[in-house]
Amino acid sequence: MSAPHFSPGFQAELQQLFTWRRDVRHFRTAPVPETTLEGLLHTACLAPSVGLSEPWRFVRVDDPSRRGTIRANFARANTAALSGQSGDNAQRYATLKLAGLDDAPHQIAVFCDTDPSQGRGLGRGTMPETTVWSAIMAIHTFWLAAAAQGIGVGWVSILDPAEAASTLCVNPNWQFLAYLCVGYPQEQADTPELERKGWEHRNPARRVWINR
Repeated sequence: MSAPHFSPGFQAELQQLFTWRRDVRHFRTAPVPETTLEGLLHTACLAPSVGLSEPWRFVRVDDPSRRGTIRANFARANTAALSGQSGDNAQRYATLKLAGLDDAPHQIAVFCDTDPSQGRGLGRGTMPETTVWSAIMAIHTFWLAAAAQGIGVGWVSILDPAEAASTLCVNPNWQFLAYLCVGYPQEQADTPELERKGWEHRNPARRVWINR
């Protein structure tokens, strides 16, 4: 099979996808079709992984009790984070909506098997953390594939990871990486919400490109 040719039009649309991929916190409650969710997970598994280890583990969280426990975990962590702010930052922080846990129809936790038998250790001898990086690539692939279908993803990072892992009763050797809210967004934007709310602004590429 010959390699595909990606036209200039496709490349322009891909750039739009990167631009419009947002961390979504405001969701419509209508569920995403199961076949679509399954398709997104299959696409996520196309991500690159060290030694072809495929260390990502996606866990659907549907049980209302477990969702409630995760919600309480977030509330405590968010209160602690707010207490660490002061002055104008505290006022701004208090106005931010930092999770879509109450509205998102789907919630997915992502873990990493940091020492999987698959891949037989290739590429991990000197940098074992590459399994985690591989799992992060799978999250990003899932995120882009979702955005391409008009589906929003929000990464809830304000959580106690050990408590979250315990709540979900997974393999104790798996490392908790992310808790994703997934669903159709109430609105879409080409700039981050934190930028629109005045919390922070993007840096131009020239400020992160370093020559040696």
